[in-house]
Amino acid sequence: MASRAGPRASGTDGSDFQHREKVASHYQMSVALKSEIRKLNIVHVLIWVLMAAQVIVSQLSLVSHKVVCSPYQWEYPYLLSIIPTVFSFSAFPRNNISYLVISMISGGLFCISPLIYGSMEMFPVAHQLYRHGKSYRFIFGFAAVTVMYLVIIIAVQVHVWQIYYSKKLLDQWFTSTQDKKKK
Repeated sequence: MASRAGPRASGTDGSDFQHREKVASHYQMSVALKSEIRKLNIVHVLIWVLMAAQVIVSQLSLVSHKVVCSPYQWEYPYLLSIIPTVFSFSAFPRNNISYLVISMISGGLFCISPLIYGSMEMFPVAHQLYRHGKSYRFIFGFAAVTVMYLVIIIAVQVHVWQIYYSKKLLDQWFTSTQDKKKK
C-alpha cells in the first residue's frame, strides 16, 4: 500500500478501485434523509420560537397591543408542535423507529391540525381585509392576518416535507432491518 508521499504500490496504475467496497445505498439514503429532516426541524424551531415569542410578549404585555396583537386561538395548540421535533431529533442517533413514528403521528396532530384550524379561524378576518381593506389587529404595522397566513403557508410546507421525508426514512430503516433479519 502506498503512503501519501511514498511510491505507488507495485503492479497497479491506480485504476483498480472498481472492486473496493461501497456504502450500501440505503445507508446513503438514510444519511441524506436525516440531513433534510434536520434542516426542516431547524426551520420549524425558528417558526416555533417566533410564535412563542409573540404569545409570550402578548400575554405578558411587554409591548403595546398596537405593536404586537394578541394571539389567535390556534397559536396556543401550535406551541405543542415542538413535541414532534424533539422526537424526531431523538430518533436520529440510534435510528429509533418508534420515536420516528411518534414524531410523524404527532406531527399531524400537533402541527398540521392547528394550522388547518388557524386558516379556518382567520378566514373571516382575511375576507374582511380583502373586501373592505380594514384590519384591527397588527404585528409591527402589518395586518396580523396577512402575517399569520404567510406563517401558515411556510409552516404547512415545512411540516408536510417533514412527514414525507420521515416516511421515506422509515421505509429505509425498515428495509435495512429486514435485510439484517434475513441474514
